[in-house]
Amino acid sequence: MNINRILTIVLVAASLFLAFRLYRGVQGTIEDREAIQNTENAVIARLKLIREAEIVFQEVNKRYTANWDSLSNFIENGKVPNIQRREQITQVGYGQEIVKVFFDTLGYTPAKERIFKKNFTVNASDNGVFMGYKVKNGDRVIKNQKAYLLKVGDKIQDVPFQEQGVITALASIATGTEVKKGDLLINYWDYAFEPNVDLKKIGEVPGLDGQKFNIFIGKVDKNGVMVQVIEVRDPKPINPMRKESNEAKGRKPLHFGSKFDVTTSGNWESQ
Repeated sequence: MNINRILTIVLVAASLFLAFRLYRGVQGTIEDREAIQNTENAVIARLKLIREAEIVFQEVNKRYTANWDSLSNFIENGKVPNIQRREQITQVGYGQEIVKVFFDTLGYTPAKERIFKKNFTVNASDNGVFMGYKVKNGDRVIKNQKAYLLKVGDKIQDVPFQEQGVITALASIATGTEVKKGDLLINYWDYAFEPNVDLKKIGEVPGLDGQKFNIFIGKVDKNGVMVQVIEVRDPKPINPMRKESNEAKGRKPLHFGSKFDVTTSGNWESQ
């Protein structure tokens, strides 16, 4: 084997090795980015669940809680009153009246159902003649699946669902009946959050082996009135770009709420 052949083999081997290193470097970067994105998506999903649970907890108890066990127990066992507001108007003179406002409790909804389930409605899209449903009670439907037929003028509208979910009620409307725009036709619901989440670990940050979110509960003065505030924050962002010192608000550690302002917005929502 002459020297040229040896050099050729060495150069080819070196080129293949460098190409492999380059490929692994690029592939590794892509995989790292995907891992970071997947973890951040899980963290955001957990923050959304905590936020909704805290909002409902505050609605019932008139305060937030910084105790994860209390929040978990509330989701599992709490009840949320169904409040109806009504007014009583009494005429007391010409052009004068007294308005009394009453709040009636019409039963209770389990906290877990209130937090985890989101209700939707389908209303008549226009004035027209109802031509029948394309689904039945109990069906699971998907977004853009056809819901009902409506005759408007000489045209038939095949109206789709805007969300996915399970049908719970269909209005009792016979085919050929005239309906008005906005008339309620269908009720349905879907889970807003993963229903099988381990609520005992609700305060744990996904991917951090038991590390819990930082949670702050306090009050701030708003025009002389002390108002409650809450902030829940990821203590150890997996994304190296999410440093506390980062000037870009949307690139700080994932969190919702604020220690200084009355808000429950998440910083991922402004990105």
